[in-house]
Amino acid sequence: MPMTPPTLTDLISLAHQAGEILRTSFGQILQVDHKGIIDLVSDADLRSEQFLVSHILEHYPGDTIMAEESGKHMGTADHAWYIDPLDGTVNYVHGLPIYSVSIGYAEGSQMRLGVVYDPSRDETFSAQLGKGAWLNGQPIHPSSTSDLDHAFLNTGFPYDIRTNPDNNLDHYAYFATHSQAVRRLGSAALELCYVGCGRFDGYWELWVKSWDVAAGGLIAQEAGAKVTNIRGGADFISPPQSILAANPLLHPLMLNGLNR
Repeated sequence: MPMTPPTLTDLISLAHQAGEILRTSFGQILQVDHKGIIDLVSDADLRSEQFLVSHILEHYPGDTIMAEESGKHMGTADHAWYIDPLDGTVNYVHGLPIYSVSIGYAEGSQMRLGVVYDPSRDETFSAQLGKGAWLNGQPIHPSSTSDLDHAFLNTGFPYDIRTNPDNNLDHYAYFATHSQAVRRLGSAALELCYVGCGRFDGYWELWVKSWDVAAGGLIAQEAGAKVTNIRGGADFISPPQSILAANPLLHPLMLNGLNR
């Protein structure tokens, strides 16, 4: 007998429980390992992910799980979870309260549910395909900024920024001199949600992973933003992955800037 698929309420509950794991450890001395020179993983990441993966394996056996730390747990392609147990690890280990739990759920190749939870602000961003997007239960919508000069933007850089010639610094320089300002928060999931609720007008990044953007991308889309890869294609989940999210007026201007 097929398992009942998860609901948005289920994902919100999971994100809150994982977020509580992160909140209770925030500001404490953590065990931190290096996956790369500037790519960190803490014991808080691992405990949050262990909780999420264990719950999914118990309650939704057979589903595929794409998790940042433990990789791919093979299952049916018809039901897939995209989990970032701590998006913003560098911020977190330095005591900077800009981090989140990100959980996305897809059926087939279509994202259906997304939740991004910010434990430090107790902000829950959520979306369901075709139903809209919300912040703490209230509908959200992107900004209406229509020109780059007045646009408040956000971006991120790859972990191999020191060696990768396609490291986004040229695009950063362009948008920094053609917009109101460009920020870098260090949590792709939150940055996408902030586009969805109008805190940022646009966000782009050249190198992302599916678990970074699956939930946040759906939230931004359902809020009314346009979300594509940096070439304008609809698929920002399949590798090689890049992402551009902006309100519909600004998206073509940013797309032109990225492909100038």
